[in-house]
Amino acid sequence: MALERKEYPNIAPAGPTYSRAVKAGNLLFISGCTARGTDSQGKSMMEQLDVTLGRLVAVAAAEGAGPGNFAKLTCFVTSIAGYQLDSEQQRALFAKHFQEQYPANSLIEISALAEPGLDVEIEAIVVLD
Repeated sequence: MALERKEYPNIAPAGPTYSRAVKAGNLLFISGCTARGTDSQGKSMMEQLDVTLGRLVAVAAAEGAGPGNFAKLTCFVTSIAGYQLDSEQQRALFAKHFQEQYPANSLIEISALAEPGLDVEIEAIVVLD
């Protein structure tokens, strides 16, 4: 099976040493997305979450997939307590972006992300039709 490396510079620019996504058959593996380079960088976790989920859904849409095609997310946050502080808004953001078609999801606390002001990073696996 051939792998197709994908870039989406207008949606979620990737760094110099990785692809934004890799397509393998009908699976799309999206590298960790953040709010990097947006007005939400350095703002609240929920603002970053909104931008990050929006970027993931936009990448999937560029491949013809919708919110219901997301099979798995892995969420990395710099503080689980901070992330869960506003659980009502968190649920509302997931409902907004996934239209209540929720993927499997893991939440992992880490000490830091790649740049200051980033507190949420999410990678995804999408099943393409």
